[in-house]
Amino acid sequence: MFTMLEYDFMRNAFAASAIVGIVAGAVGYFLVLRGQTFAGHALAHVGFPGATGAGLIGLSPFFGLTAFTLAAGIGIGLLGERAHRDVAIGIVLTLSLGLGLLFLHFYTSNATQATSVLFGNVLGISLDTVAVLAAMALVTLAALTFIARPLLFASLQPELAEAKGVGLDLVSTLFMIIVAVATAEATQIVGVLLVFALMVAPAAASHLLARGVLAGILVSILIGVAIAWGGLVLAYLTDWPTSFFITALGAGVYISAAVADKLRKA
Repeated sequence: MFTMLEYDFMRNAFAASAIVGIVAGAVGYFLVLRGQTFAGHALAHVGFPGATGAGLIGLSPFFGLTAFTLAAGIGIGLLGERAHRDVAIGIVLTLSLGLGLLFLHFYTSNATQATSVLFGNVLGISLDTVAVLAAMALVTLAALTFIARPLLFASLQPELAEAKGVGLDLVSTLFMIIVAVATAEATQIVGVLLVFALMVAPAAASHLLARGVLAGILVSILIGVAIAWGGLVLAYLTDWPTSFFITALGAGVYISAAVADKLRKA
């Protein structure tokens, strides 16, 4: 098993998975806390037409995915409380997939790249991509740290926070921009269809297992990195898709945490 680290692509995969696991765990904790998991899921799907559209005009799919996701994040943030309307978000989600398929219709040679966008291709990540992910992670975590206090206040006691002068719409918009960048990073590992595995499952489990915000964030990060690395190891040993194992481990951790929480309260 240890021979897998002799390969450059495996070392790149482990590095990228660690970076994304840390970012997704930290950002996902607040996403679950604010009850905006569906909005985060929609952001991933919005990135699909961005990636396929960029490929259609000869640009990097990752660039197009990030640009579309950022634009959608700003839009959802500006909607404020209206962003919780599942019907509107669901319509945007399905429209995004439809646009992605339309772009593929005009550029069928991009089908392989589209599959990577949909389901991820962590084993195909280059060292340059790892560097880009690391830079994006530093910016994302710095921004999250900067707004963490008002974000927590606005998430737990929005009325009181607004009365104290906290700009709820501004905080919401800044947070959704952070979520958009984190989502764009996570899609490099598990793709737009399976982004919940890294963005939500570790965070949801940590809310059941940990007490306190800082402890919850740390547990979420540890789970995120663990399932990402575990998925890589299992994929290497079995030659099955990495994304499958990551999603399966994420679901298993959450179910185990939910059972443990039920038993503790019984």
